[in-house]
Amino acid sequence: MRIAILSRNKNLYSTRRLVEACSERGHEPMVLDVLRSYMEVVPSKPEIHFKGKCLDHFDAVIPRIGASVTFYGTAVLRQFEMMGSFPLNESVAISRSRDKLRSLQLLARKGIGLPNTGYAHHPDDIQDLITMVGGAPLVIKLLEGTQGIGVVLAETKKAAESVIEAFMGLKAHIMVQEYIKEAGGADIRCLVVGEKVVAAMKRQALAGEFRSNLHRGGSASIIKISPTERATAVKAAKVMGLNVAGVDILRSERGPLVMEVNSSPGLEGIETATGKNVAEMIIEFIEKNAKPNKTNTRGKG
Repeated sequence: MRIAILSRNKNLYSTRRLVEACSERGHEPMVLDVLRSYMEVVPSKPEIHFKGKCLDHFDAVIPRIGASVTFYGTAVLRQFEMMGSFPLNESVAISRSRDKLRSLQLLARKGIGLPNTGYAHHPDDIQDLITMVGGAPLVIKLLEGTQGIGVVLAETKKAAESVIEAFMGLKAHIMVQEYIKEAGGADIRCLVVGEKVVAAMKRQALAGEFRSNLHRGGSASIIKISPTERATAVKAAKVMGLNVAGVDILRSERGPLVMEVNSSPGLEGIETATGKNVAEMIIEFIEKNAKPNKTNTRGKG
């Protein structure tokens, strides 16, 4: 198969591993910088061009679209979908998962456990907003933040009020969540491929830090997850409509709580921690499922 990998940087670990897995299984991979890919939108014969050349048909597309280029990246992916290429993750599902508030609303509607979350616009509502999520300490998150950036732990009510007021004053979109103390600065990243958790790791924050992201200096180790955690991760990915997802879970006294569902999970941390060949599993999934014009969200925006 001819497989396009939409990635800004061919030297990134995840991109390199996907290229290697494609080649090892006899496929023809091509890395395309999504911002150098452009399109002609016409009814009869939609086209995608890359660096001045019209691209031939690809059997499948693996989107590795960064959060900062979601709008343009999903537009390019939609064009591939229009041309009949099989998307590993569909454009609609990626857009859905990148909207933090929308994704939590969809998960809540399906009864998936979440940290209590509040969202408000007016400063006059801050007091009630804090009360809604159980008071301080609490976590304040920028809706546009990634990799732990724009996430603040407010340990007192006064600190929470000040931080929320500051963000609102900057017209930033934020949500407020309860702080799950018993998680101890750790979370679990479940890597879902298809309807199966193929690998899981525990991410532990540095001492004095509550964000467990590996980009923030957190450590990763292999972990055995419970059947409930496994089912929660698979259901969360399915609600988002993602074939491949990194589902971040907190262990709480009331069971697993989903923090986020990532549509472009990094492979380095989880392959290193678990020793599993996740890249190959992703290519195997494409081999089994790639069919022309196969998208579940066709016509749904």
